[in-house]
Amino acid sequence: MRSMLAVSALGLIATFTAGTASAGPYAAPTGDVRADLDAAITTAERVHDDGRARALTALRGRRLLAFDARGRGRAVEALGDLDTAGRIIVVVPGADNTLDVFDSPKFAGGAARNLYDQARADAPGERIAVVAWMGYDAPRTLSPAVLDDGRAREAAGLLEDFVSGLRAARPAARFSLVCHSYGTVVCAKAAHAVQATDIALAGSPGTTASTVSGLRTSARVWAGRSSGDWMDWIPNVRWLGLGFGQDPTAASFGATVFPAGSNGHSGYFFAGGEALRSLSLISLGRGGEVRPV
Repeated sequence: MRSMLAVSALGLIATFTAGTASAGPYAAPTGDVRADLDAAITTAERVHDDGRARALTALRGRRLLAFDARGRGRAVEALGDLDTAGRIIVVVPGADNTLDVFDSPKFAGGAARNLYDQARADAPGERIAVVAWMGYDAPRTLSPAVLDDGRAREAAGLLEDFVSGLRAARPAARFSLVCHSYGTVVCAKAAHAVQATDIALAGSPGTTASTVSGLRTSARVWAGRSSGDWMDWIPNVRWLGLGFGQDPTAASFGATVFPAGSNGHSGYFFAGGEALRSLSLISLGRGGEVRPV
């Protein structure tokens, strides 16, 4: 319990130091996650923000390490027991993540839950925790912010601080990052500091680095792209600060490519999918069992 409280406090400080988007009717977090959640539900009901009210009500009783209802929202949820976990997997989502869709398997909460379930099935005797880290203001897909790494650079510092807090609470645990879409840019910017054993990049637009060595990490870096992922249509260029450069699944980048199935850009965490099984094995440190591509 003591370490969980420590992680919660660090998570709040690290995740919500940077300003969120326009607050709207929602109050700034106080640090009391349960009270903040209850207050946000009351506000959502009062202003008839029905989608937000439903999504927030579904979060009651869950292990939220941090929460902020302002703007599009931020939340960090732990699945499994962080106090005893020998392996901690942090899921870093990409564009369009909001509190309203948190539990969809396309987004942070639902993705983390499916990965947790798959990892437990793959390693029933191992002590595992998965964290859904929706701890930054993810850009919208249809916005100028998604075209450069500005949000990712800000988010990387928050992710580094958060993982440092986890490490302080669980120094013996092994850490993996599982990153999706724009979240892969965030992970790439944080890779040098998080001391992960494995970093998986799913559906990445690029990392702004031209090779794995540019990430300055000792972690084994993996990359996968599903057939039907519209990222195939994104030019892998970087010019005047726009774009993200080399495709991480390209041989010249140097990542280990994992099989990512055929569920498209939003389907990497769909239950029963090949991508989810690959990400589970990678996260568990069992990369040797991943089917070669």
